[in-house]
Amino acid sequence: MPSAPPADIEEIPRELLHEPLDWFFAEHYRHRQLCRMIEEVAARRVFGPGPISQIIDFIRYDLALHIIDEEEDLFPLLRRRALPEDEIESVLGRLSAEHRADVTQSQVVRDRLESSLTTQRPPALDPETRSLLLTFARHELHHLALENAVVLPIARLRLTAADLTALSRRLAARRGLVLDARP
Repeated sequence: MPSAPPADIEEIPRELLHEPLDWFFAEHYRHRQLCRMIEEVAARRVFGPGPISQIIDFIRYDLALHIIDEEEDLFPLLRRRALPEDEIESVLGRLSAEHRADVTQSQVVRDRLESSLTTQRPPALDPETRSLLLTFARHELHHLALENAVVLPIARLRLTAADLTALSRRLAARRGLVLDARP
């Protein structure tokens, strides 16, 4: 029995940008959906261009923006606001190193998936590509778990209302959006 195509990656409601830490949590959920989609594509032995294209687009745009959001906005804010006892620097350093690796690895994943689109051959039929996809997804899931378990809780404790407002504006501006005034 053929497996169903992977589910789409949900969009985040625009109004959630007013709550940037909730927005990051929702964005992390979308990244987990990406990982699930990658795992499903890596297992499917029937060519399906839709999910492959969706993964490529997500990596090209969403993942790239997400890394910038964290490296240019969230992490610097946390570095300014965290207390010594938070011991956040080692975690942020690790996550930043993983972001740098993500840029390289995500390009390799994109290249392999674009090749699959060109040849119309399922990535699952190439053991090296299949392994690459699964390794990338596992790495991303571990990365997200660390951000959700450590970074976001400390951000909730330490960031000020002004920090959160500025963060909201930066996230929106990066996406070409202007936040409406809150009621």
